Amino acid sequence: MKKRLNRLGGLLREVLGCTLFAAGMCNFAIAAGLPLAGFSGVAFIVTSLTGIPVGWAIILLNIPVAALCFKVLGKGFFLRSVRCTVMSSLMLDYLAPLFPVYSGDRLLAALATGVLTGLGLALIYTANSSTGGMDFITVSIKYRWPHLPLGRINLFFDMAVIASESFLLRDIDGFLYGVLVSFIMSVVVDKTIFGLNSGKLALIVTEHGRRICELIEDTCHRGSTLLPAFGGYRGDVKQLVVTACSTKQMVEVLEAVKREDPMAFTMVLDSSEIHGDGFRTVSFGDSEGK
Repeated sequence: MKKRLNRLGGLLREVLGCTLFAAGMCNFAIAAGLPLAGFSGVAFIVTSLTGIPVGWAIILLNIPVAALCFKVLGKGFFLRSVRCTVMSSLMLDYLAPLFPVYSGDRLLAALATGVLTGLGLALIYTANSSTGGMDFITVSIKYRWPHLPLGRINLFFDMAVIASESFLLRDIDGFLYGVLVSFIMSVVVDKTIFGLNSGKLALIVTEHGRRICELIEDTCHRGSTLLPAFGGYRGDVKQLVVTACSTKQMVEVLEAVKREDPMAFTMVLDSSEIHGDGFRTVSFGDSEGK
């Protein structure tokens, strides 16, 4: 039952992500004449250099990249990516044109494109899927080197494509708008994905460590670690309680600690990522792809 709910949740994220991505591309980027990034931009460059139709260029470019994705990331990820690629393409052609098309300032269109496409891609990535094309490459790189932020990998490739496209078109303004879109999109992707695992880390110096651990468990059902500590000036015997939780839960923890031990010394730090029991982890690829 839980597995079915997870699959349904992933499918809903894919649908919403494809909708946002298609709306950002069709109703803002294309309408404002912004340069295309990803495989669409690469296909345009290939067409400009060889005369091959854009559609055929996209197909030819996808063949070796899809083979790489299948080998590196596994069958499950490949099939989900094919599903997302089909959905986003159909939504781009048939659903997005039903929405109002923005015809205002080009800068505002670039801002909206970056936010919408960034949110869309982040939702798709959190469902352990992609929109195909360049995403196959970026997610494969992320799978091979997990420490690299996914948004920055996208930004690197998008910048290369936009720079080449703008050079061919001799469109400096288009290049600047494309850089803005890519930067915003990369920031939104990273903040959305890593925001799922972000939280607060508390270091609590107290003489009532065991009781503080019990309070944390009762308050927000989070675990904690108890370490011995000593005062640097007087050498007093203390205890250090370490715990991680969400921002909202941290407020409740601080209030409970203050009531229990007003003399406790508490430090709260921002944590960009927290992994472990009770915290969600975003993964890429399937075990069979290893």
